[in-house]
Amino acid sequence: MTRSDSTRAAGIAGKWRISRMDTWAQDAVDLVGPGFLEFDRDGNGRFGFIAVTGWMDCRHGAHEGRPRVEFSWDGSDEGDHISGRGWAELLPDGSLNGHLFIHNGDDSGFTAVPFPGEDKPRARTSAGRRRVGQ
Repeated sequence: MTRSDSTRAAGIAGKWRISRMDTWAQDAVDLVGPGFLEFDRDGNGRFGFIAVTGWMDCRHGAHEGRPRVEFSWDGSDEGDHISGRGWAELLPDGSLNGHLFIHNGDDSGFTAVPFPGEDKPRARTSAGRRRVGQ
């Protein structure tokens, strides 16, 4: 990972609580435990919601000056093998907005917030300055 990739990864690295999914109600998302995504700085990650678990291969970048990650993933749903792809982007308010796709299956937009105890920086412009109002 290059230094600029590492810098972009730092804005998204950590554990995030899935606070909303377009396709499933929150009580379903939290069926087995709190829905989450976790991104490492080294390009790996994992997630869990409902009875789905996934391990991610991440590529960090930027979109409109904000940290963004695109990923492919491999995992299981109640023991059945599944895979897919997705993306997440750090918003100016410090939350993540993204979309998760299950190969030959459902897909859903999601919003995530830092897990309790995870302190996340707010998105910065490409010049490194905080956006107005932050």
